[in-house]
Amino acid sequence: MFNRRKEFSSTEIQYRALSDQGLIRLFILPTIILLVVINIFPLFWSLVLSFSNFTAKFPLVWGKNPRFLGIGQYIKLLTDQAIWEKFITTAKYVVLSVGGEMLLGFGLALLLQIKFRGREIITTLLVLPMTMSPVIVGLMWKLFYDPNWGMFNYLLGLGKIDWATDTRYNLYAAVIADIWMWTPFVMLLALAGLGAIPQYLYEAAEVDRASWWHKFTRITLPMVWPLLLVALIFRTMEAFKVFDIAMGISGRGATAPQLLSIHLYDTAFVTWKTGIGSALGYIVLVMIIAITNIFIKYLNKAKQ
Repeated sequence: MFNRRKEFSSTEIQYRALSDQGLIRLFILPTIILLVVINIFPLFWSLVLSFSNFTAKFPLVWGKNPRFLGIGQYIKLLTDQAIWEKFITTAKYVVLSVGGEMLLGFGLALLLQIKFRGREIITTLLVLPMTMSPVIVGLMWKLFYDPNWGMFNYLLGLGKIDWATDTRYNLYAAVIADIWMWTPFVMLLALAGLGAIPQYLYEAAEVDRASWWHKFTRITLPMVWPLLLVALIFRTMEAFKVFDIAMGISGRGATAPQLLSIHLYDTAFVTWKTGIGSALGYIVLVMIIAITNIFIKYLNKAKQ
């Protein structure tokens, strides 16, 4: 009788284990299906559309079937001089905005490493721009840039310069707003890296009478460099896709900076050229992946 009870208990345990696994699958399966439907399916569907002249203005249910063009869409885009000018403008925006954020963010982190009264309050105030919506930031800076009553020209003594709609300045207007918003992100990562540096390294350098430049190049920068690369990767990806800030400041059309994201919006959602818009989106995606892979390669070397 004891053996029967033991056998029954083991069977019951096995049944419960199977039930637990079934419950796990039951809870995970809807999440997986939701991710496939929301993320993976649109990704592959837009890839299919990029090889056709499909337009969302005339859905498939209306009987207007798209025509398969193969790589013709991509050849057309890559041989278009106007598209290459937008590539150059976008690259200029990325270099200026990300470069400014890296320099200012790291510089602010070095200053905040110095102990002084009110340092925590100043750090909190500096982080606030990052918590705002990019569209709100763009609209707010549009008011600052107003040539008639905006404070930006007044504070700099520049006269009535229309930063928002003048094509000579609207790119730099978006760069300034982007730097203002995302410099705190770089600053926080740099502060985390600076706080993790062992103090005995600086003490040993003091014993050896090392200069501040030697301590900065041999201790500070190498120890913080991996986190700075992480910030560089994230900010580069976001800068290539920037849309909210530029749209909030300059709107779209002739007054907007000639960025790829704004041109992609006009192509896909204003003129409803969904196929060529999808192709342009995948060109930007491949470009971002290639650039971030280069950064990740250097990040792995820095970790080693």
